[in-house]
Amino acid sequence: MKAVVFYEHNAEKTMDEFMAVFPRHETFEAEFLKSGKVLGTGAFANPGEGAMAIFVNKEAAEEFVNGDPFVQEGLIAKVTIREWNDELA
Repeated sequence: MKAVVFYEHNAEKTMDEFMAVFPRHETFEAEFLKSGKVLGTGAFANPGEGAMAIFVNKEAAEEFVNGDPFVQEGLIAKVTIREWNDELA
């Protein structure tokens, strides 16, 4: 079963703070893409609404969240992981 991760941005953090951490987040994310553990990821269209990603399973989602520099640096206020039944798979 796949898993979806929702990130809610910490409203107390500035865009400059996000951008300072972004290169480490991008490098970390690239490793997951290479491994095939993440199927899609990105921010929502409206700034400040957060982001989401789809993973091959809950374990991969948890591994990503636990290692993500955005989470480690307190830039994410809330993380929600939900198992998801992909009807197209």
